[in-house]
Amino acid sequence: MREPVKTAYGGAVPHTPDPISEAHRQWSLRWPDHADHMAAVTSVMRAQQLLLSRIEAVLKPYALTFAAYEALRLLAFTRTGTLPMGKMGTRLMVHPASVTNVIGRLEQRGLVGRGPSPDDRRVVLATITQAGRDLAEEATLALNESGFGIAGLPAGQAAEITTALRAVRVSAGDLD
Repeated sequence: MREPVKTAYGGAVPHTPDPISEAHRQWSLRWPDHADHMAAVTSVMRAQQLLLSRIEAVLKPYALTFAAYEALRLLAFTRTGTLPMGKMGTRLMVHPASVTNVIGRLEQRGLVGRGPSPDDRRVVLATITQAGRDLAEEATLALNESGFGIAGLPAGQAAEITTALRAVRVSAGDLD
């Protein structure tokens, strides 16, 4: 039996070398000043793929994508269940066209309604329906039970990840 392979970024992987560790090794030979940054970005991208896959699996029985879930949850959090679509894009940190597409699909399912603002007809409002609220609650329970795909990670480590990624977001200009 082969010994587990030690990785540069945590633990051992039996029989399978970590592709990111190998990329880091190769980068270190050629561009040592950039190897850690490359490995950090590649690690975040891979973690994003893994987590999105887990989240989407939890949401599949509800026929929701993560984007659709986020839109429903955002509307359910509001006092009135209604938000301007432009404000939704800002809060969800996505392009307005993405909000339009997601709300359109949710509207077809009867989970949200869409219409002009009574105060300014240029503003389009999205409003969650009772069916949308019910589905958002069910999906939220399932996501909470799944630990959002990282149930095996202690809460303190999850908080550390959030802190570290906030620094990345600040560095990238996402936050002040």
